Amino acid sequence: MTEQINQDATAADKVKALVAALLVAGGIIGYYVLSTQPSWQRWLIVAGGMVLAVIIVALSSYGRGFKQFVTDARVELRKVVWPNRQETMQVTLAVFIFVIVAGLFFWVLDLGLAWATKALSGQGGL
Repeated sequence: MTEQINQDATAADKVKALVAALLVAGGIIGYYVLSTQPSWQRWLIVAGGMVLAVIIVALSSYGRGFKQFVTDARVELRKVVWPNRQETMQVTLAVFIFVIVAGLFFWVLDLGLAWATKALSGQGGL
């Protein structure tokens, strides 16, 4: 496992997160306030607020932590050993066989329980 990085958010990082949230909210509010404007201008306001928010968050410790998480995930992904075609086909066949066997088992179990319920309750034609 990779080493955990403990980064405490400073007051400045919390302010940056708040400003980012306000930018997103401002973009959404701007979309509705500018209801008389063309649709593309309204969506440009929303996109602009989100882009600015992402930039501000990326410059905070939250953004650095997220970047480190993505880097660590990519490193772990490189460690994965993917199965070859033969292994994939064998596992797929095993899954199909298990599903068929389980389906047959539960079908027979359902028939048996239905028969027992009819026999114990006295309902049914025979």
